[in-house]
Amino acid sequence: MLPLVKNDPWLNPVSKAVDDRHNRYEQRLNDIKNNYGSLKTFATAHQFLGFNYDKRRHGWWYREWAPAAHYLSLMGDFNNWNRYEYPLELAGAGLWEIFLPDSEFGDRLVHGSKLKVLVQSQIGEHERIPVYIKRVIQDEGNKDFAGQFWNPPTPYIYKHAAPQLKDEPLLIYETHVGMAQEEARVGTYKEFTEKILPRIKADGYNAIQLMAIAEHPYYGSFGYHVSNFFAPSSRFGTPEELKELIDMAHGMGMLVIMDLVHSHTVKNIREGINLFDGSDSQYLHPGVRGNHDLWDSKLFNYGKEETLQFLLSNVRYWLEEFRFDGFRFDGVTSMLYLDHGIGTTFDAPEKYFGDNVDDDAVTYMQLANTLCHELNPKAVTIAEDVSGMPGLCNPIADGGMGFDYRLGMGLPDFWIKVLKDEPEEQWNMKNFFFTMTNHLPQTKTVAYAESHDQALVGDQTIAFRLMGSEMYTAMSLDTPSMTVDRGIALHKMIRLFTLTLGGEAWLNFMGNEFGHPEWIDFPRLDNGWSYQYARRQWSLVDNDNLKYRFMGAFDKAMLDFVKHHPVMQAPPAWMLYADEENKTVVYERGNLIFVFNWGPHSVADYKIPVRETGDYRIILTTDDKAFGGFGNIDASVRFPSEKKGDDITMKIYNVSRVATVYQRIP
Repeated sequence: MLPLVKNDPWLNPVSKAVDDRHNRYEQRLNDIKNNYGSLKTFATAHQFLGFNYDKRRHGWWYREWAPAAHYLSLMGDFNNWNRYEYPLELAGAGLWEIFLPDSEFGDRLVHGSKLKVLVQSQIGEHERIPVYIKRVIQDEGNKDFAGQFWNPPTPYIYKHAAPQLKDEPLLIYETHVGMAQEEARVGTYKEFTEKILPRIKADGYNAIQLMAIAEHPYYGSFGYHVSNFFAPSSRFGTPEELKELIDMAHGMGMLVIMDLVHSHTVKNIREGINLFDGSDSQYLHPGVRGNHDLWDSKLFNYGKEETLQFLLSNVRYWLEEFRFDGFRFDGVTSMLYLDHGIGTTFDAPEKYFGDNVDDDAVTYMQLANTLCHELNPKAVTIAEDVSGMPGLCNPIADGGMGFDYRLGMGLPDFWIKVLKDEPEEQWNMKNFFFTMTNHLPQTKTVAYAESHDQALVGDQTIAFRLMGSEMYTAMSLDTPSMTVDRGIALHKMIRLFTLTLGGEAWLNFMGNEFGHPEWIDFPRLDNGWSYQYARRQWSLVDNDNLKYRFMGAFDKAMLDFVKHHPVMQAPPAWMLYADEENKTVVYERGNLIFVFNWGPHSVADYKIPVRETGDYRIILTTDDKAFGGFGNIDASVRFPSEKKGDDITMKIYNVSRVATVYQRIP
């Protein structure tokens, strides 16, 4: 019996299925090693397919794997887009290739040359972009995409090694390069490096998570409809500028995690890999199974060797070529289940190991985790899974899937429900606490209070939901507003509560730390192709006369707090008291006492239980005037405890809509 089942009796009914899952991984890995020597060697398709230089023969090979194609030819501005001048030869096993010697192409196929490949197949003749292309650009005039031969005369030289976080928890700043500038346009890698990285560093985050990096034809897809998996998006700049961004982040002491989309791919034929060789089964599932109707996209066949090699090579490419420190794997729930987890209630172990599970996708993710950690033992892998797949973050040797963290997707969903559907007087303190802590201790969780999805048009951020239209009229320091006061108070409490209870790592989407107003809406026909809501208004938090700075200051203090007090690395929290009448919850974690008064009433001489005798002091309170509080709590006061029998209590001033952290004085 594998340790995963041995340590969790709930999985006893599916013990064999857990064994089978592990055996499938072992069998696939052994097959790869037998045929390719190692998993790392298997994941080098990008060094053979696409454009690769042959030093011995002094020229470039261009290769494609297209088994169902009838004819391929290379064309571009290097030959005035002659469609048939340079046909590829079929070398066997579906491999097409052409050698481009320097003597003939050296002064024509140059850095920056535009190109495409003409593919003739059962669906006709189509101009396509090479599958393993390293750069794709879009023509400003006709909006057509083309591949670009990328061979810079001076390769980027990295200056900084990746940092070591040592004893700090992982504090992730999730960000989108294009919408990171204040101007109503698409931002660039270079601008992000110069203007945004210093902000993130100053705020106290030690990792950034970059969205929308792999090329995608529709900007408004948030980067989740990938067309070209080896090409960093050119709308933000050059690959070298992305490398510089990552290098400079490392120099500032921050890890860089990529939002990796291997869960599906765009349908587009002209830009993507769909129907590249004329068949619907080249890299994808054929027929109906190859469609994700909800996402309007295509699905990978993870059981196919060439698909595995394509995706695993992609993992290696981003880790080595761009020095990303790991990945947040998007859409893991969709990958895990044949019904993509849509409408499924995961209330029995059989739901995780039955006929609905895509066993090949599970094996792919195990291999991807193995590869990541072979290439970089300190790489961070995060699974976006809402189902709670058992063993997701357990070692593969124990029967798990090998991820380092799971994204705590239920946490932001909880806050949406509370703020949207539940009157304040009905808030349940026990439910608050147990929702935050409802995950297995061995499943390391990335906690977050609100998702970037909440900011997308049609929904609201926490700040906007709390304060509404008064964010337009009452954020000035000289404009009193009970709505804004309440909103700022609860905004701080929600974040601190989620951070200290919800997991072992933290994630924030850019701007949410200071309560960025309004929504995110990318340019589209319905809004007149406007960038008005596809940007970040940093001037709001920079303005000392606006109340945004209070939320920003608290976020910085909150991160500093968890860096100096190992709360997130401590064992799970212990609930000491849940007072439904006064809407107060008290808990202990990491030898600190947390008191959250969610209600509208303050209570003097409020008695709370503590676990140790002695005097206590305040080390953090949301009521600090620097954070937009009212200074009703004197942080210099000592709070003595009192022991009666087995009970130890302490009296405090329990201030309305305030969270306070107490530490026992040695």
